Amino acid sequence: MVPVELLGVRQYRGQEIVVLLLDAEAELVVPITVGPREASAIASAQAGVVPPRPMTHDLLRDLLRAAAVRLDRVEIVALRDGVFHAELVLSNGARVDSRASDAIALAVRTASPLLCAGEVVATAGIEVMDNEQAGTVEEFRTFLEHVEPEDFEV
Repeated sequence: MVPVELLGVRQYRGQEIVVLLLDAEAELVVPITVGPREASAIASAQAGVVPPRPMTHDLLRDLLRAAAVRLDRVEIVALRDGVFHAELVLSNGARVDSRASDAIALAVRTASPLLCAGEVVATAGIEVMDNEQAGTVEEFRTFLEHVEPEDFEV
């Protein structure tokens, strides 16, 4: 398991919403596709928004507290058929199967560490570009958008 950081929730390719997890050591980002409700639950918790009444993940956090059990960590344990599988690792030794999106939403609310199996990072991870590389790519995209065939005439 490698530690990952929640970068945030982003809209990708128009309709698709992804949660981005960063493995800083490997310089890879793992994008996890989530639904709009799950995205909202993660983004609002990350932004520190406190709802007037507890939402489902808030309720689960409060239930753990009432039972004197901590969420020690969230582990993204597998990627099978395009679906990310997670486990909640509790202070009483229990491991609870979870959807990755629910596990991440709960981790944000409890300030619990996120870990990801190395095989998952290796399979689903995308290389992170540094600012210089990103700037060069953006500059090239802009060039391609405005280039005319005449620009290449000798």
